[in-house]
This record gives sequence, structure tokens and C-alpha cells, in this order.
Amino acid sequence: MADKNVIKNRMADRRRRRVRGKVAGTAGRPRLTVCRSLNNVIVQVIDDVNRVTLVGLASNSQAMKDALAEGDNKTIAAKKLGLKVAELARAKGIEQVVFDRNHHVYHGRVKAVADGAREGGLKF
Repeated sequence: MADKNVIKNRMADRRRRRVRGKVAGTAGRPRLTVCRSLNNVIVQVIDDVNRVTLVGLASNSQAMKDALAEGDNKTIAAKKLGLKVAELARAKGIEQVVFDRNHHVYHGRVKAVADGAREGGLKF
């Protein structure tokens, strides 16, 4: 019998491949990808055709530490991260994106990032 973590990682990899098989970013409509760890969230706007990251920001970066208040929990921080990424993307002329949730379920911090990006003016 395989180790529980090996099975869990194998299933996460299958979900990631399934999602990425349906989602691709172009120069006109790049991919907004969310990577969630135990404590932080990393968001990138990626052009898959040219293989370049257009905008990238993490919840533990210096730009976000200035924007976060003392009592903000991880979900509020994720929503503010989505707003900040939308602001940076719109400054570069990006209006529409394709949302890539990786292997994460669309709720909690992943959903908060998406909601913040929509409030910031990005269209999915």
C-alpha cells in the first residue's frame, strides 16, 4: 500500500493536469494562476504563448505587508491580494484573464483571490 501523502500528491497532480488541460493563457487573455500554501498565497498573471510572467505578487511580499492591517486573517489577505494584482494587471493594460485554480478547490482563499480580482476590474 502506498503512503497516504504519495496518494494525495498523485491525486493533486491529476487535478492540476486536468485543470491546465482546459485553461491556457494568451497575450490577449493571460492566465491568472493561484498557488496556495499553508500560510501564503501567490498569484501570477502568465502569458503561456510567450512563456512570460506579466504580473506576480505574493501575500508575504513587501507590497502586500504595507496593504494589510494587523487583524486581517488569511482570507481577507487573499482578497486584498486579488485587488492588488488586478490593479497591477490593469496598469499593464490587461483587462481579461483566464482563472487557473491549479489543484485547489474553488472556495476559501482561492475564491477570495478571484473575488478581489473581479472587484479590481479584471474579467474572467
